[in-house]
Amino acid sequence: MAVTAAPDHKDRYTHGSAPHWEETGNVAGASQEQYVRAAIAPRTKLGPFERVHVFWLAGMSCDGCSIAVLGATAPSVESLLVGALPGVPLLLLHHTAVQVEAGEAFMEPMRKAARGELEDPYVVVFEGSCADEDALGEGYWSAIGEEVDDVTGEKNQIPSAVWLRRLAPGAAAVIAIGTCATWGGIPAAINNVTDSMSVADWLGRDYRSALGLPVVNVPGCAPVGDNFTETVAVTLLFLQGLGPAPELDELGRPAWLFGETVHRTCTRAGFYEEGTFAKKFGDKECLVEIGCWGPVVQCNITSRGAINHMGGCMNVGGACIGCTMPGFPDKFTPFYKAPPGTLISGTGAKILGGFVRPLRLITQRKLNREVRWDTKEGNAVPPGWGAAPHATIMDKLTDRFYEYLRHRGAYGTTKKAGKKRWS
Repeated sequence: MAVTAAPDHKDRYTHGSAPHWEETGNVAGASQEQYVRAAIAPRTKLGPFERVHVFWLAGMSCDGCSIAVLGATAPSVESLLVGALPGVPLLLLHHTAVQVEAGEAFMEPMRKAARGELEDPYVVVFEGSCADEDALGEGYWSAIGEEVDDVTGEKNQIPSAVWLRRLAPGAAAVIAIGTCATWGGIPAAINNVTDSMSVADWLGRDYRSALGLPVVNVPGCAPVGDNFTETVAVTLLFLQGLGPAPELDELGRPAWLFGETVHRTCTRAGFYEEGTFAKKFGDKECLVEIGCWGPVVQCNITSRGAINHMGGCMNVGGACIGCTMPGFPDKFTPFYKAPPGTLISGTGAKILGGFVRPLRLITQRKLNREVRWDTKEGNAVPPGWGAAPHATIMDKLTDRFYEYLRHRGAYGTTKKAGKKRWS
């Protein structure tokens, strides 16, 4: 069973102070901020802010979101970190995997941000779900850094969810990346012991950032890296006063990225329209009958691809299991079983496709013949390859009716040319 929240344990993290500064944590001899300022050439300032700190926190995560973002190309992580995008301020990224500092040298900027002493604005990015740390009388689920208890003198690990709660009020924006952070995801599945939840659930429905934004959600397991970096760029342009506020849907997702279903942009959608479905993985037809939820799932991976417009689940033969949706994973299991709605929609597609497919094949057969082949005596077809078959009497009758429909309502030269050509 899920752990029941115990509010009396929230005070565990209100009586601590930073431990003694250890120079061993700064092995590079310079901070990340000093390194970036020295390495990046001077830039033309187009807005009120030259730099923005990004605190990347990880909760109950597999780090897959971090890996996905490394593959982004439009824009790339590098272009954000070196300030290559016009108008977008330089990002000072604080991420445990790429940071120059360690220990207290790494934690100090976060402490300054929590105290309101950071010179520049900051954005919080949270990866992974938020375990209910308030329900624990001791221990923690996921933590970063430590503090000395002012009463006992003991060092305590500070949960990343607690850091999120400390930093969120002063953040210009809070961005939840990946399905675990946006909706709870796999760590929040039924019967989990952590009582994990989304960032928005943890902060509460009334949360607004310092700029008045609710939590910005970029779902996916893992998300499309470009979806995240593009959202970051749009948010920072808004921060600079150079662009409008990001257009978010009713669940905080970028509306321009998650406004369409997987099915509408899927390369296999045409097979669905004709009522032909894959029987097994590896078949080229629509995957709905072997467990694809694409017709109802909001995601752009079929049109944008996974990395650099390449790949993507359905594009390479994988069925959509709904990983971008709030109901994932529990409402989509068992995986790879046809969704219940397929019984109606799939049957309807098969009935309609039974009429549409033959008609299209007739038209396709006609269009696979040159006009010369039809007008020359003997339906002459050049040799080689398979060659188009000779037109039958039924084909000729069908062609006449087709041409009548094609030219009906046409005017001027188009109609005259058509009549002359086919006289």
